[in-house]
This record gives sequence, structure tokens and C-alpha cells, in this order.
Amino acid sequence: MVSPDNVEQSLRNLSISSMDGHPGSNGSGSDIEENKNLKWTLPLKELYKMACAFYKEKSGKAIHLSYEDNLKLIAFTQQAAHGPLDPSKAPQLGMFDVIGKDRRIAWQHLGTITKLQAMEGFIDLLDRLCPQFKPYVEAIKKDREEKARQAQVEEARRIEQVEKEQEKLVEMKRIEDEKNREEIQRRQLQDALNQQTYHQFKDYAEKQFPGNPEQQAVLIRQLQNEHYHQYMQQLQAQVSSNYSQIRATSVESEPAEVDGNAANEQHSGFQVDQSNSVKENSQLEYKEQCDSDDESGEYAVINPANMWTKPDVKLFKQEVTSGKGDGVIRVGHGDTVTVRVPTHEGGSSLFWEFATDNYDIGFGVYFEWGKPMTTEVSVHISESDEDDDTLEDDDVVCTDDLECGGQQQHKPQYNGGGSSSALANRNPISIIVPIYRRECQTEVYAGSHSYPGEGTYLLKFDNSYSLWRSKTLYYKVFYTR
Repeated sequence: MVSPDNVEQSLRNLSISSMDGHPGSNGSGSDIEENKNLKWTLPLKELYKMACAFYKEKSGKAIHLSYEDNLKLIAFTQQAAHGPLDPSKAPQLGMFDVIGKDRRIAWQHLGTITKLQAMEGFIDLLDRLCPQFKPYVEAIKKDREEKARQAQVEEARRIEQVEKEQEKLVEMKRIEDEKNREEIQRRQLQDALNQQTYHQFKDYAEKQFPGNPEQQAVLIRQLQNEHYHQYMQQLQAQVSSNYSQIRATSVESEPAEVDGNAANEQHSGFQVDQSNSVKENSQLEYKEQCDSDDESGEYAVINPANMWTKPDVKLFKQEVTSGKGDGVIRVGHGDTVTVRVPTHEGGSSLFWEFATDNYDIGFGVYFEWGKPMTTEVSVHISESDEDDDTLEDDDVVCTDDLECGGQQQHKPQYNGGGSSSALANRNPISIIVPIYRRECQTEVYAGSHSYPGEGTYLLKFDNSYSLWRSKTLYYKVFYTR
């Protein structure tokens, strides 16, 4: 049997060590309860529950404690549950209840320490007696942290998914609004034309179906619709013709005048005079498309494109690599890749997305007017190193591509107001997005452009400025109706 004096001395030493640094050891434990409620970065009460569970589960199995140590631990649990021992309120022990007397003596020797101090004393003693206890707590903490991290990841994914859905809805709304705006503009133009031609078409319909207002109305609508389509075709043809005149006469010493009036139309034998507002709109469109963007008047300016970026570069590359995109291209150092995308007769807008692996790349968009010879998307690569060698000869120029990526011919000699047949036969090209370098290794660059008419989009990926580095390009192009 353990001597009561030894138990008393051990508990007194333990209680003193557990109360080191506690200003409330004199019985006022309110400060301790307020200021020391964490231990091992965990709430003290929660850690105490873990310690009790560990003690009950492992005692006699994974850990084997002496009788004196068990007395100390049980005394701390009694103090934590009931506070200091009050002998007057404690039940009487039997004459032969030696263990009960030892436990009560151990409890009594804890003195007036608070419940929180008793919890902390139990934890410290268990940690000192059982080296497995602290790793057990750390494992529980790591498990909780991992669950919390997984919850945060899931919440971030959910938020990201919601944001993507919102972005998709915003983009769909923007496209729908753009289509509605274009439709409103088309109707306004068609209404203006209908007002100018109504009386002439009405006279013609009355002659064709005298006394039949229904048939007259049907014929008037057919004539007006056909007239509108003819007007739009002639407008585009006039733009191309005027642009060709600018290019053909740009080498002359005197500037040439460009007639931008396309006001008079003929349909079914009728001469139609357009209103002043339609003339002004037509002239404005010609001016916007025929103004030069550089000194030589090589490119016409048309409506700007919509541009934006997306952060999910890794996901985009996976989609393209798995075949959901148009492809992966290796753009060599000093090279320029041109992706030619013809307009689709069932489409109204072109969309593009692209990214690279580790470095930026130059990007620009051009539009080549004229009916496409094919509906297939094609890729052309121009090797700037060869082009530079060729351009050293003053008598050689490039005519196939904007970045001199294809065939070459001798520079024509101009005599007075003469023009080049190669320039005259070449389709006009408009600048939509000028080429400049994009940080597409960190974000997905995307954009869209509404069809200005029939033609071919030229998506330029320029690596000509890079002397040593090749770039891996991931891209997608598609159209919308």
C-alpha cells in the first residue's frame, strides 16, 4: 500500500508545478479562465475531453501506469468535475475501502485549484506519463485541418462554378443584346428604304393585281425585301470597289477622289432615290471602312472586336489537348502563324480563345474581304528568317501574307500613274485588332467579332520578335448563329 504521506507530497508537487505562472493559484481562478483557455492551439476543455477519452481507451492496454500515477490522474478528474473536496459534503467511506480513501486523500491534496487548472494538470501529467498522447492529439488536429481544407476547396470550387455560370450568362446576354442591336439597326435601315420605295412599289402592284389589295400587299413586301438585300449587296460591293480604287491609285502623285454615294438603286424597272439619311449612313460606312490605318492606306478600319480574358489556363489547355479545341501548334522562333477562318453562311460572329505554355506571343486579327474559296479553317506558317534574307534584295517584295509569309515577286516599276496588277487583284484587308504581345501564358485570351460581311478572318500569332524561344500555342475558333 502506498503511504499517504508519499501521495500527499507527490500531489502537492504536481499541483504546484501545474499552477506555475497562474496568478489565480491563490483561489481566484477567474483570470485563468479568461486568459488561459487554449492549450496546444486547442480549447482547453476540448483537449481535456480528448485526454480523458485517450486515458479510458488506452489504460491497461497500450499504456500501463503505476498505482500512484492513476491516483493523481483520478484526483485531477474529480477536481475538474466537482471542484475542491469538501469533506463535510463527501459521503462516508467504508471501513475497508482503502482505494477510496487513497483517492480522497489525493483529491484533498489538490487544494483549491480551479477546474480549468485541474484539467490542465491532468493533460500535463498524462503527456508526461504517456508519450503517445501528444502524437494522438496532433493526428486529430491534422485530420480536422484536412477536413477544413477540403471544405474550403469544395467551397472555392462551388464559388468558381457559380462565377463561371454567371460569366456564361453575362456573355450570352451580351451576345443576345448585340444581336438585338444589330436587328434593330437592320430594321431601321429597312424601314427607311421601305418608306422611300413604298409608293413606287404600290403603283407597280396595283398594275399587276388591280382590285386585289391582299395580293398587292404580298407583292409589295416581296419587292421591299428583295430591294433591301440588293441594297446591302451593292453596299458591300461598293466598299470593296472603293477600297480597290484607293489601293490602285495610292502610287499616283495626285490623290484620287473616292465616290462614296450609293444612293440610287434599280429594282424591277423602278429608279429608287434614297433619302438623305440613308445616303449619310452609307457614306459614313464607306468612310469608316476606307480610312487608312497606315501611311500607304493598306488596311481599312472596321468595327472593333470584343476582348476579354479567363483565368482557367490549365483547364483550357486540357480541353484543347483532349480534342475539344482546334489544335496545338508549335510556333517556332522568328515565325508567324496565320489561322485563316472563313465566314460561315449560317454564322453571325466569330469567337476565338488561345493560350501558351510559358511565354507571351503577339496576336492580331485581320479581315480579308471577298467570298471565301473554301469553308475550311487552315493554318499557314511564315518563316521570318527566310523572309528577312529575301527582303535584303531591294527588287523583291512579298505579296502572299501580311507578314511576308509566302510567295515573292519582283517589285513592280511604276511609271507615272501606273498601278500594280498584283495589288489590284489582291482582296482588301481590314485591321480588326492590331498585333501586339499578349501575356497568354497566365490567362486565356478570348474575343469575338461580328461578321462585317463575306470574307476570311486572319488570326495572326506572331513570334517574329523571339530569336531563340519557340512557343506552344493552344487555340479554339468557332462561330455563332
